[in-house]
Amino acid sequence: MRRVVAVIVMLFVCCLAAGPAHAAVIEELLAYTHGEVPLEGRLCYNPAATGPLPGVLVVHAWKGVDEHSIHTARRLAEMGYVALALDMYGVGVRASNSTEAAALSAPFREDRPLMRARAAAGFQALLATGRVDPARVLALGYCFGGTVVLEMARVGMPLLGVASFHGALGTPLPAAPGAVTAAVLALHGAIDPRVPDAELLAFKDEMEAAGADWQAVLLGHAVHSFTDPTAGSDPSRGSAYDARAARRSWKYMTVFFEELLTP
Repeated sequence: MRRVVAVIVMLFVCCLAAGPAHAAVIEELLAYTHGEVPLEGRLCYNPAATGPLPGVLVVHAWKGVDEHSIHTARRLAEMGYVALALDMYGVGVRASNSTEAAALSAPFREDRPLMRARAAAGFQALLATGRVDPARVLALGYCFGGTVVLEMARVGMPLLGVASFHGALGTPLPAAPGAVTAAVLALHGAIDPRVPDAELLAFKDEMEAAGADWQAVLLGHAVHSFTDPTAGSDPSRGSAYDARAARRSWKYMTVFFEELLTP
């Protein structure tokens, strides 16, 4: 009988020890501002994890905060990060179609200092949670968001690294020599018609001239939006989901982040 009780107690203790590792990810609305613009991101984290923890900013595509960016933040939280799906447009400001998305993103594409400043507001909001180590913050973005994280790197925002998924690579404000302190990873569809080869080559030259720690991965047969399940399956349209490219690009990103976080 004593032996049975001992086994039961041991199993109970083991369950208690294992419990926090399987704790559900918490998802919270995070209100913050940029100037007079109210913004609202989604903060995801494991409440059982002890911090401060590495943080990741997740920047949405051109329609605004969406399930794709929020799902990414959840996945990152499950991996041990504190992740913020930040908001570039404002509380409740979302596009329902490509025409609206183009109109919402245009002011930022045309005004890169505004783009950088709005992203910096998200960075500060993440730090203000008190849950992250300021020296271990990374960023990733999709499409429009990929462009945003590259601008964050160009301006020398204090990030360990940035990963752009099918983002535009060009800029009217190229990085100055020595300005890019974050490591840079560009995950790019090899036949993306929205980012011509000339833009990719110019990006290479820019990163080399800036002395950046950078790399670009070309994913064969992939076009624009290859990580987005809502992008359809017809690559002839220029944008399409590619499950293989999505899976591989995620692995490239995770290895990249892990390397940067390894002492």
